Amino acid sequence: MSILVTGAAGQLGSELCTRLGQRATGIDVGHLDLTNATELAAYLESASPEAVINCAAFTQVDRAENEAARCHAINADAVRVLAEACRKLDVPLVQISTDYVFGGVFGGEQGRTAPYTEDDAPAPLGAYGASKLAGERHAATWRRHVIVRSCGLYAAARPGQQFANFAQTMLRLGRERDTVQVVADQVCSPTYVPNLAAAVLFLLEAKAYGTFHVVDRGATSWHGFAEELFRQADLSTRVEAISTEQYIAARIRSGASVGEIAARPAYSVLDTAKYGRLGGPEMPAWQDGIAAYLAATR
Repeated sequence: MSILVTGAAGQLGSELCTRLGQRATGIDVGHLDLTNATELAAYLESASPEAVINCAAFTQVDRAENEAARCHAINADAVRVLAEACRKLDVPLVQISTDYVFGGVFGGEQGRTAPYTEDDAPAPLGAYGASKLAGERHAATWRRHVIVRSCGLYAAARPGQQFANFAQTMLRLGRERDTVQVVADQVCSPTYVPNLAAAVLFLLEAKAYGTFHVVDRGATSWHGFAEELFRQADLSTRVEAISTEQYIAARIRSGASVGEIAARPAYSVLDTAKYGRLGGPEMPAWQDGIAAYLAATR
């Protein structure tokens, strides 16, 4: 038997497969259509894994506003099928979720500065967050579930891999430009993928069922993250702070419509105390995550 990892070509999925080695069966787009419930259920029955880690997701937050049905099919409907299959096989389901389940009017009051705990009421702002919350609720229908909320994932691409993340984009721009503009009024806990992968596997092996927040320690804005990234990378690029409102205005000037730009949480820092009490791999500070990332890119 093996551990089935969906989204195996992505940042987290590929890291998990590498760590699991021969224990992993990785699938991604091209192997299986997660939106085809019949095909998905039949595959899981034949594969009969010892556990399922669902890293597959529709993560294009802006596109989700215009492709809400497809986003929901991947992020929610597929999880319902996975949960039912795991129930029949009596195996754990690990569902990877996001800080974007928070930030809305009921869960993200203006001026919030207290990190969200697992007991705080979710209130997503847009289609992406809503779909991920629906996926959480489907996963939670099966007793042996582990829901892991994280934030701002970034990793160094391995040979042959193609994916984009904020750190990668900033490094590229920092080497091309003297100045970059970065939003300074969205605060979260960006997380280096290998740190998250170690925690996910710990939770699975420990049979720690329930919902957990797992992010690198501390909090920063995307502007602050870029500044620290450039400092550690010895880049002299100046990081100009802009507001979310200015960012949206610039997107509209470049041709985007208001309906194509999803709302982002102004504050979505996650409290990791519940995970920390289990004694698993410690989550490093977000600055240390950057250092590890830069070392991996050299």
